[in-house]
Amino acid sequence: MVRVHPPRPVFATIIRWFKYATQMDDSHHVRLVFISHSGKDTWVAKQIAQRVSDCGATPFLDKAGIDIGADFEETILAFLQKADEFVVVLTPWALDRPYVWVEAGVAWMRHIPVIALLLGFTPDDVQAHPRVPVSIKKTNLIELDNLDVYLDELRLRAAE
Repeated sequence: MVRVHPPRPVFATIIRWFKYATQMDDSHHVRLVFISHSGKDTWVAKQIAQRVSDCGATPFLDKAGIDIGADFEETILAFLQKADEFVVVLTPWALDRPYVWVEAGVAWMRHIPVIALLLGFTPDDVQAHPRVPVSIKKTNLIELDNLDVYLDELRLRAAE
């Protein structure tokens, strides 16, 4: 017997993001924000994604609704290639997630803004941590309590 799973909200998000990312022309640009996070930080990442959306930008978030073993690397790479900025929710758990570093590396190579939202770390902790890449250490390190500072700037960029 074949089990059929009902569609998950993540697929709706992926489809909506893909439409924005692939069917836009220069006359109607929606600011695209890729949000990278650890699976343990999904709830926090969802809250950030909602706040990004409230600013008029379109967030991409996998929402941890992807089945184990599913191959979404190409889809994630396509989104990263279209993203206008990259936000990483940097927590102690994110340090152990290889995808966080791969995604951050793609953003760094594309020269798009990289914003590290810190939870469980201070900027000084990140600067001193040996496993945090220099590309993250030299970016905007914002403690999660100061998220509104980033969102105020994002709101201005999304309105352009």
